[in-house]
Amino acid sequence: MFDQTNLRVFANHVRAAAENMAYTLQRTAHSAFVKETEDFTVMLMNRKGETFGVPMGLGATWYPGLTWGRVIDMVGDYRPGDVAFTNDPYSGHVATHAPDTHLWKPVFHDGELIAWTGGHIHNTDMGGAVPASLSRALTEIHQEGIRFPPMKLVREGVFDETILSIMTTNVRKPDLNVGDIKALVGALNTGERKILAMVQKFGKQAFLEGAEALLDHAEAQARSILRSMPDGTWEFVDYADEDSVEANPCRLKLTLTIRGGEAVLDFTGSDPQLGSSLNVPSGGDPRHTILLVGVYYVLYTLNPNILLNTGLTRPFTCIAPEGSVLNPVQPAAVGMRSLTCARLRSVIFGAFSQAVPQRLPAAPAGNNCIVNVMTTDERTGRTVLAAVNPVVGGGGGMPHRDGTNGSGADAAYLKNTPIEITETEVPIEFLRYGLARDSGGAGRWRGGLATEMAFKVFAPGSRITARNRDRSFFRPWGVLGGRAAGLSDMVLNPGTDRYLRLGNIDTAVLQPGDVLEIRSAGGGGRGNPLERETWRVARDVQRGYVSVEASEQDYGVVIRQGVVDEAATARLRSLAPVPVAHFHFGPEREGYEAQWTPAAYALLTEILAGLPIHWRFFAKTEIFRRMKDRVGHDGVAAAFAETRARFQEMPEPKPVTRMAAE
Repeated sequence: MFDQTNLRVFANHVRAAAENMAYTLQRTAHSAFVKETEDFTVMLMNRKGETFGVPMGLGATWYPGLTWGRVIDMVGDYRPGDVAFTNDPYSGHVATHAPDTHLWKPVFHDGELIAWTGGHIHNTDMGGAVPASLSRALTEIHQEGIRFPPMKLVREGVFDETILSIMTTNVRKPDLNVGDIKALVGALNTGERKILAMVQKFGKQAFLEGAEALLDHAEAQARSILRSMPDGTWEFVDYADEDSVEANPCRLKLTLTIRGGEAVLDFTGSDPQLGSSLNVPSGGDPRHTILLVGVYYVLYTLNPNILLNTGLTRPFTCIAPEGSVLNPVQPAAVGMRSLTCARLRSVIFGAFSQAVPQRLPAAPAGNNCIVNVMTTDERTGRTVLAAVNPVVGGGGGMPHRDGTNGSGADAAYLKNTPIEITETEVPIEFLRYGLARDSGGAGRWRGGLATEMAFKVFAPGSRITARNRDRSFFRPWGVLGGRAAGLSDMVLNPGTDRYLRLGNIDTAVLQPGDVLEIRSAGGGGRGNPLERETWRVARDVQRGYVSVEASEQDYGVVIRQGVVDEAATARLRSLAPVPVAHFHFGPEREGYEAQWTPAAYALLTEILAGLPIHWRFFAKTEIFRRMKDRVGHDGVAAAFAETRARFQEMPEPKPVTRMAAE
């Protein structure tokens, strides 16, 4: 029934409905993190719970491929006016950490279920061990706040006050939680009205067929993009700086195979599930949206007209072995899964960059530090808890332009909260919020600059959480001759005798007058920096993006008194070597991989995969502890032999038969 013209008309109605939902939520939410930062989603779903419509300009961009069928089936007996919810990452694997509260509502027409509306909000706090509920240091999900398995929150239009009272008793800012949840219910109601309006306009059968046609069209678009790529297999590895308070790197490995209009993403070789909260709860779903977020960015980069819905996931199959960091089992903590997801996106970008090198950018910053402050407002005596601002890094250099400054591509949906609003809500003083010079990777197209922020607190015992701190050791990589970007950092009381570098620590207690300074990473550069036009380099220097020293060292451009010395520049550039490698990772990773070679990691993966799940992270930590003066495959073998001798309770690893992708 739907030709291309009619389908586009229907798609526009669907998008408008989803955007109306998003506006309803944004304008009625209570917390700054929802109404300003926009960490929320809304969506329209077909009868099976497959997402067929999302907004394009509001909210987070992680979940266009989310499938709700599992949690829908865990409730049952739906009636008009019902709204169900969950925030439990292990119940149906729709929610992925406790602060993300997901709600869904059935839509009936003449007594028949025809669709669902749904969405999530990130609650400022869900209780647990730390303010805002999230810290890398947490080791089991029970520390990350109260969890609700799938259940009805609203029954035929009436809120279950018992459930709300349980929540408000266990969280630190109950008014924000309840206010945001009710705002999301309002958004679901808006979506319901818009769906019924579409049914009235197009007819029920046409609406049902249209929802399926949108999924089929998105699938066809995704397959078309894959067919435009060469068939082949590519491997890529990237690291999170620290897997826990033990501070060993967390390795993610991807083997990408493209054949025709399909792709397999095999994450075998990634680290075992961790004794920290960096685990990603995918449930082993081969098309879980959280594993495919990086794929959505690749597809949308290559075709900005693509429809965002569950149909995009159909050509892809993910392999995430059980008991790995990308498929943990209970009670593994998962609250900081967004840090690992940032690295997961980097791994996906790196693999696809090899498949279509001329069409994709360098690495974005890959860290989106979200800062929360819990302090006392001396004016009122009340405890205040609020998100301050996301500190997001730069985008990678593009095939046709520089990376975006301070808005790192895959984290760009996190909007800045105006400083005036934050200072009104939280008794802190901003000292700086801007771009960091020399932080973008050098290239023909420069990487986007990092963001840096500094603020002062005034009350004793002010508790800070700065989740997703990463890229303070492993840099965002450059491509095709471009250079890796600047690193992130977090410093307490810079420029004073109380100076303390915090690195990737994500919680801290500040006292009156303390200043916290946070800087993100930049974006990687793309292309040979010696080919960047001298006038562009001079303009970057004039704008404060690049220092005079860096213009000479990184770009070979000599600037004297604000003017390019063309003759000196030509001489300097003629002496510089031409980069040839596809990637530039920076000296930190190069030094690390001189010790931890591919052969070393292959043996480590084999050892850990053969152990029971509850032994794996412990064994990894002990092997790393014994690798201080060892290198490569033989070093791992010796370190494991020492570990076995020391801990004789550890079982002998079983041989692992690696299952091939179907």
